Amino acid sequence: MKNLDILYEDNHLIVVVKPYNMPVQADNSLDLDLLTVVKRYLKEKYQKPGNVYLGLVHRLDRPVGGIMVFAKTSKAASRLSEMIRTHNFTKNYLAIVHGNPEAKAKLHDKISKDNQTHSAYIDEANGKDSILEYEKISYHAASDLSLIKVKLETGRHHQIRLQMAHHGHALYGDQRYGKKEKDQIALFAYELSFMHPVAKEHLAFKKLPPLTSKWKLFTNDLEKLN
Repeated sequence: MKNLDILYEDNHLIVVVKPYNMPVQADNSLDLDLLTVVKRYLKEKYQKPGNVYLGLVHRLDRPVGGIMVFAKTSKAASRLSEMIRTHNFTKNYLAIVHGNPEAKAKLHDKISKDNQTHSAYIDEANGKDSILEYEKISYHAASDLSLIKVKLETGRHHQIRLQMAHHGHALYGDQRYGKKEKDQIALFAYELSFMHPVAKEHLAFKKLPPLTSKWKLFTNDLEKLN
């Protein structure tokens, strides 16, 4: 993949932008996945023989684009995974949702995953705690759509998509939990920050979504976030 968008790279980790609709790792579709793409890049760049180690420490849903970090050593992978487990790893998303939600809210639900359908569902009896905070950035009255910024406290399967839909503001383009528009889901992982697993310096990355589809409605608001 010649157009791999690399935001940062050192001996311990690599930060890249996942394109929309690319699986993070190989699945039944047999489509090219990001893990394979990054491994190929490292193998070619450093002329590595044999298999290239690349640690997958977090994920994005296939239709979703945005920033991801991969570990280039097992030590970095272990330490990044621990940061995620202890919530010392910040992921912020941008999303376009239907309606005009309140200015700020913290959503706390219990979510379970259906392994047969790969869907998530609200399960107050047996689900896992699922917490996110969102802030409304702008409301576009003519389309009845809002741009929001989402901070995840937990990382459940389809969490943002399910929780926003459950609370009456489904994501635009979400064909599983939303109104099934024939369009790209409007969800993008645009900020990632964490402590470097070895150097112990704070790293922060930001990338805005491509200004296509309904994102164009919020061009001015998005540019202010850059």
